[in-house]
Amino acid sequence: MSEASSSDPGWRAADWMCLAASPTFAIMALLTSSHGGSAPDTIRSAGHPSSLGGMAAMYCLMSAFHAAPWLKRIAGRRGQIMGQTFYLPLSRPPILLPPNRSKPMPAITTSDGIEIFYKDWGSGQPIVFSHGWPLSADDWDTQMLFFLGKGFRVIAHDRRGHGRSSQTADGHDMDHYADDLAALTKHLDLKDAVHVGHSTGGGEVAHYLARHGESRVAKGVLISSVPPLMVKTEANPGGLPKSVFDGLQAQLAANRAQFYYDLPAGPFYGYNRPGAKPSQGVIWNWWRQGMMGGAKAHYDGIVAFSQTDFTADLKKITVPVLVMHGEDDQIVPYADSGPLSAKLLKNGTLKSYKGFPHGMPTTEAETINEDLLAFIRS
Repeated sequence: MSEASSSDPGWRAADWMCLAASPTFAIMALLTSSHGGSAPDTIRSAGHPSSLGGMAAMYCLMSAFHAAPWLKRIAGRRGQIMGQTFYLPLSRPPILLPPNRSKPMPAITTSDGIEIFYKDWGSGQPIVFSHGWPLSADDWDTQMLFFLGKGFRVIAHDRRGHGRSSQTADGHDMDHYADDLAALTKHLDLKDAVHVGHSTGGGEVAHYLARHGESRVAKGVLISSVPPLMVKTEANPGGLPKSVFDGLQAQLAANRAQFYYDLPAGPFYGYNRPGAKPSQGVIWNWWRQGMMGGAKAHYDGIVAFSQTDFTADLKKITVPVLVMHGEDDQIVPYADSGPLSAKLLKNGTLKSYKGFPHGMPTTEAETINEDLLAFIRS
């Protein structure tokens, strides 16, 4: 077939899309142009396989066939590579990438077939982090980097239905949360571990310790955590009315994306307080994590964290537990949570923080990390 004209606008588009999609090809094309040719001419020089342009064009073509099976001889713009005519459908932008040789994300499969994603960095004494609702293991990145640098092994997982774990329709309750955590610790064969939970994750840690025992555990930490019980009952008159949590579910169901912006932009990090300086990065990172998870998991999770009574769990735990809670927590009010949990624990220590918000592991990371380190090393 005859060579396409250099003035053909379709051929020009194909040239430049190939360049944009393949960085290696673009570099090779620039090297060719430095010897007197133009970047688009690199493809046209492909009729000479010994030329640099020919090698670059071959790389582009190979990348395309690895990553874009739709690149076929179908109606579209025309060009030539290695003397052969190809057609590129311009109605669909090409994504020309090298073959994906990355390893699968680390995950375990639970007894009921749910995949639980986790991060596992470093060596040394393990610290296991359980995240809050509706977030993911990423919410612990600041702590994981800090403790990794102190010589610890750091592990965090995405709760079922959250983050990168399976978006199952069922099993969004504290029994399943605790069982999934137990499956992870068994899979990794963790010993002498310190379990740290934030918010809902604190309930997960307490229920795990009581339900599965302490044979693999050295200590526990509950940060801004939901125990003993959030909802108001006859036995818990200081709790929040059930209507509060019904309202959370209603907002989630009506417009989850907006709800997941308003919560971190307001009470979660205390950004609604006078003089607060909201961080858009923090707000949007919260939003990102929330929107990664499943709406059904998050909807059911509101019942799990608000209506589960952890009183019996706390009484059963014997390992040392540090209870950390901000006095300006607008999500899990201080008076009906941290102090009560510390009293119910056999070996609990309360550390309160004046003016700190619910999301204090993020906004007050330096203080929280140092206090955590002191407790773990004590």
